[in-house]
Amino acid sequence: MASVRLTDLAHGGGCGCKLAPSVLQQLLADKPAAMPFAQLLVGTQSSDDAAVWQVDEHTCVIATTDFFMPVVDDPYDFGRIAAANALSDVYAMGGNPIMALAILGMPLDKLDVETVRAILAGGEAICAQAGIPIAGGHSIDSAEPIYGLAAIGLCAPANIRRNSDAHIGDALILTKGIGVGIYSAAFKKQTLPTDAYAEMLASTTQLNRIGQELAKHEDVHAITDVTGFGLLGHGLEMARGSGLRIRIEQSRIPFFRQAEALAEAGYVTGASKRNWSSYGNDVALPAYLPEWRRALLTDPQTSGGLLVACKAERAEAIRTMIEAAGYSRASIIGTATAGAPGIEVV
Repeated sequence: MASVRLTDLAHGGGCGCKLAPSVLQQLLADKPAAMPFAQLLVGTQSSDDAAVWQVDEHTCVIATTDFFMPVVDDPYDFGRIAAANALSDVYAMGGNPIMALAILGMPLDKLDVETVRAILAGGEAICAQAGIPIAGGHSIDSAEPIYGLAAIGLCAPANIRRNSDAHIGDALILTKGIGVGIYSAAFKKQTLPTDAYAEMLASTTQLNRIGQELAKHEDVHAITDVTGFGLLGHGLEMARGSGLRIRIEQSRIPFFRQAEALAEAGYVTGASKRNWSSYGNDVALPAYLPEWRRALLTDPQTSGGLLVACKAERAEAIRTMIEAAGYSRASIIGTATAGAPGIEVV
């Protein structure tokens, strides 16, 4: 078969493929606020990262699924990114993944078998890094390439960390840089520099395993991962779920090294614009903020970092612990305050 760019086969890429937050809210509008099953600790009620079922007083099962279309052209890298992104939901809940199932949809009339095998090999490599098997899965012939995982994890009930348990006065820590969507937009147009691609790949293939360590820390109150809805969208889910207002200092956000320059040059995803249309009414921005800077705040992250709400007095020590674990961009970016649920950017 003729060589083809994976990203040319997809209308979107990575977590930018997610349905807009406003559409998702409409689809889930009739779901009950309280779950009828006592064992279901986390379901659809709080826009959290995974479902959690309590088996007994010692064990919870965490279940999640995540899949998307290519954000890069190298099939092995695509598999690695998709797998790391899927496992992130387990880590964000405070869990330890134990196995995964592959989700695969491929346009077999456009991609050869070796390309598909490379995607699967990339996913297997990340799962091996996490210490888990891919125990099975499901595949279909589809119009666009799709890959991801259904992941299962375990956690002690006391270590479950929801996105809705932030406290007033908490500090907010972000563990990875922001800019995956910006970089992917430049990549799709073949203008992303080689060093920037390497930066994006290093971030998107880094497992968020620090989440299971943070969940054991009594001063860590809430965790979520920042993915397709951008920093503002996932921060807003935390604010709404916790019934508080989040204040973000944009000067403290760890952006990818070339993200600001690329955003100003117009490399912005359609998902970033859809994100703002979905939740912009609940976000207060400085009057002077240019549109390209707003795009950085709504930029969809594929396999992004964790947003952590923790006791303010312990925030720097916790940030230092995260940094020492290999997350060099870990930064304290804001605080949780009393007020109408929403986000204020300063």
